[in-house]
Amino acid sequence: MAKKKQVGRRVEGWKSKKWYRVYVPEAFGRVEIGDTISADPENMVGRVMTATLGEVMQDYSKSHIKMKFKINNVAGDAAYTEFIGHEVTRDYLRSMVKRRASRIDTIHPVISKDGKLLRVTVVCLTLSRAEQSQVHAVRQAIAQALSARAAESDLETLVKDIISGDMARDIFKIVKTIYPIRRVEITKSKLEQIAVV
Repeated sequence: MAKKKQVGRRVEGWKSKKWYRVYVPEAFGRVEIGDTISADPENMVGRVMTATLGEVMQDYSKSHIKMKFKINNVAGDAAYTEFIGHEVTRDYLRSMVKRRASRIDTIHPVISKDGKLLRVTVVCLTLSRAEQSQVHAVRQAIAQALSARAAESDLETLVKDIISGDMARDIFKIVKTIYPIRRVEITKSKLEQIAVV
């Protein structure tokens, strides 16, 4: 008998919860990326949802890019999000690294034109092993390119440039003049906070 009462209470609690459809920001086409459940819409604000770029863009060649969105607004049965970061999968990164070549990692914080602080990780793969001075020069060029691009772009434009690969292509053009480069990939970005401008 006691067990039946417990089950009844659980069902009661479950019934009081409601499903909400979760949408990515306008910049990514306001696509629905899934559902989440909550008894109180207020509790959903701040909840982090993940989806691959393949799911968001309906392009499964981009399934190696994991996107992170945070719920910032709930209206009716819909939950709306803001972009807070991305990361490429480890398998994808591993497949790019070749022997007898250098992998140059640069982690650089940038501030967008609208005052948002984004921490960006760039991986640069060379054709042959680079010396320390060349690695340093490549890192410096990447940091300068990122800062310059961020200063003239709002967060939305900056994120689009990163996710589309446009920024990686532009960085490639710059660093290949310093040392022979095989590939440049922006492997991670993370929205840190609103920066003081």
